[in-house]
Amino acid sequence: MSGCDTMLSRAEAYLSERRSLGFVLSTASKLTMAFARFADANGHDGALTPAIVLRWAREQALHADPFTWAGRVNVLRPFARFLAEHDPTTVFPEGNPFGRGNRRVAPHIYTPAEIEALLDAASRLGPLGGLTPATFTTLLGLLASTGLRISEALRLTCGDIDPDQTQLIVRHSKFDRSRLVPMHPTVGTALRSYLSIRAKYGAMDAAAPLFLSEYSGRALRYDTARTTFSKVTSELRIEARGGHRSIRIHDLRHTFICRRLMLWQEEGGNLGNAMMALATYVGHVNIGETYWYMQAVPELMAIAGKRFEAFGSKVGEVLHG
Repeated sequence: MSGCDTMLSRAEAYLSERRSLGFVLSTASKLTMAFARFADANGHDGALTPAIVLRWAREQALHADPFTWAGRVNVLRPFARFLAEHDPTTVFPEGNPFGRGNRRVAPHIYTPAEIEALLDAASRLGPLGGLTPATFTTLLGLLASTGLRISEALRLTCGDIDPDQTQLIVRHSKFDRSRLVPMHPTVGTALRSYLSIRAKYGAMDAAAPLFLSEYSGRALRYDTARTTFSKVTSELRIEARGGHRSIRIHDLRHTFICRRLMLWQEEGGNLGNAMMALATYVGHVNIGETYWYMQAVPELMAIAGKRFEAFGSKVGEVLHG
């Protein structure tokens, strides 16, 4: 590479090489390209410097927290190593200037009353009787009842739901994995109701997006879903419990997982087998991601503590009986 290369051309060369090696880069590639465009637009010239990296991390996520900034910096580390192979004057920020970027923050676990309030508020979106309230009531209800990721739900097509509405197919999700997701009969009933309204607004063939924007007639986008979710929650004044400043759509997935674990723990069943089933159902590649909830959510820790206490008492009886 020469010193006159733009950061964008370097990013394109880097991503091309990564893809040729078999890497699948979605979020990472988008952020790398965003950084390259930012650097070029701000007149950055020459080798990569810590100043331009840190400036991009902060300014392009101005209202985020240091955890988000740290994550953005970490995304650029492989790109920096690639640049250093071609230009030894490349310098990347040392250490973790914003702290660790791979730590997980305790989620907000919705109460049943909060979920009911969310769905009620979504049903009152305008235009009343239109597609929008039906779409968001169904979308939020589906997330709460299946634990789907929001990205998975927004990629669903009409053909991903079986004719009897008893299960759906999640295709090419995280790490390009697909899975079957059985649904409770009440979810199937809600989907049938939604599909009867959805049919008035666009094609219903197998490839047609399940969730449509009433205004564009195209697949509902994440930024639209997030903006509408903020509108729905603004009037509810639900106080965030956990490590985030406000409640999030993704917390519906966290809530599904935690509620399921709470029920199993309270029933006293074989939690090891249940964990394996749950990890498969929600699409966790590493079962450690599922076990993480046991230490991250106080309610689960309390139940686990009671079970351990009961177990300890039984062991004590055996040893001293």
